[in-house]
Amino acid sequence: MKPRAPAAPAIAPETDGDTPAPAARDLVAGLEKGLAVIRAFDRSHPRLTISEVAQRCQLSRAAARRYLITLEHLGYLRSDEKKLYALTAKVLRLGQSYMQSNVLPRIVEPELHRLANGLQEASSAGVLDGDDVICIAATTAGRLVSRTLQPGTRVPAWCTANGRVLVAALAPDEAEAWIARQSLQPLTPQSMTSVRRLAAAVAQVRVQGWAAVDQELEPGLRTLSVPLAGRRGTVRAALNVSVSADRFTMQQLIDTCLPPLRQAQKALRPLL
Repeated sequence: MKPRAPAAPAIAPETDGDTPAPAARDLVAGLEKGLAVIRAFDRSHPRLTISEVAQRCQLSRAAARRYLITLEHLGYLRSDEKKLYALTAKVLRLGQSYMQSNVLPRIVEPELHRLANGLQEASSAGVLDGDDVICIAATTAGRLVSRTLQPGTRVPAWCTANGRVLVAALAPDEAEAWIARQSLQPLTPQSMTSVRRLAAAVAQVRVQGWAAVDQELEPGLRTLSVPLAGRRGTVRAALNVSVSADRFTMQQLIDTCLPPLRQAQKALRPLL
């Protein structure tokens, strides 16, 4: 009989304890929609028309226009003579507020720098946000292996080591639902495109306690990640090491970097 896999810990919210879902009457729909308008802009859509915002945010054209005008008035958007809207640098204040007020990046950063400097390889920490992983802290240690290694960068979770570690930390039914909704559009020839294979990979991560991904996000990028759990066993983030494929085989990555990652994981546990 195969040994039973240990139950996966839940990913913690930013505050301690369980947070019940609020009643609909307590939510401000306008704020939710305004933030959705900001999120409509990304690398593939840096400039949008009113109609495009309406479509991406599932708003009427009149409502989209009001949100765009309001955000432009507040300085978060600008428009040109063609009525194409784009984000301004003021939006960075929203992310800066998180980085300055949240303790998690400050807790992780010293150990992350020790890890990266000791290995002389790039390292980053990330948290799960919907279908993506957001980098909350990073250092290149002088090796520029990926443009995604900077705080605030958002990447698909399904094809990253940090992402798979964080999905594995979800309750099994939540992880199954999360995997089922992924489109799995390949980003490289190595990208995993089978839901069954992804589910098996996440299940393996749940048992072994670490994830290794070989060039699924970017060609030439190999990553190894471990979960960062607090004293209660709740996973707060994931920590990884990223290397160039022309310098490390996958086995060399695991043999060289997993022990230091485990040490960093152990050092951070009492602080989380």
